[in-house]
Amino acid sequence: MREIIFDTETTGFDPQTGDRMVEIGCIEMFGRVMTGETYHAYFNPQRAMPPAAEQVHGLSDRFLSDKPLFAQKAGELIAFLGDSPLVAHNASFDFGFLNKELELCGRPPVAMDRMIDTVALAKVKHPGAKLSLDALCTRYGIDRSHRVKHGALLDAELLAQLYIELTGGRQIGLGLADDRAPGGSMGAAFVTNSEIKRIFREPRQHSASEMELARHAEFIAKIKDALWLEPGSAL
Repeated sequence: MREIIFDTETTGFDPQTGDRMVEIGCIEMFGRVMTGETYHAYFNPQRAMPPAAEQVHGLSDRFLSDKPLFAQKAGELIAFLGDSPLVAHNASFDFGFLNKELELCGRPPVAMDRMIDTVALAKVKHPGAKLSLDALCTRYGIDRSHRVKHGALLDAELLAQLYIELTGGRQIGLGLADDRAPGGSMGAAFVTNSEIKRIFREPRQHSASEMELARHAEFIAKIKDALWLEPGSAL
């Protein structure tokens, strides 16, 4: 199944009071395996960046001044998201900003039933534990040493690793393929950039050849006092 892991950076906490999305980063996964396909964009929020928000993600008014408006990038973002489930950490926050931006440019919202919240998953698995992305990365040994400030694509990459751990760990990709080729042989599955391909191989010959049977009989004949030749042997 295709899923999109995503994260946003914003000017604040509440899109209903004028805060805007300034960055989005998306990671494509198939069968809980990252394919290498991503979507990343910065947006001009058409408002000043509060100093407190800039301290978190480092995105200044000057940096964002020449970036496109969300409305200019909405079509390609929607195309990348498709109809896949969307995974985010504290997902109601990111969904709130994404849907507000879609509303502002006259597009329909993303259905909330597509939302998968990794905070909710972690709360069930680790009740009472700290549930921040940093704390959960530490719990699962996910390297975040290169994360100096928040960044949507970087945080989405960390979240993708966390999501794998929360939903079964790295053994998830060890399942056998259950599809069959027309000839009846089993296929081995592997993930490429944006799709899962299957390589089908014909079954190997497992029965012994006439030469192998003759050599085996010759070998058996050389064995002295074989147990299976004793009277009453069940072998």
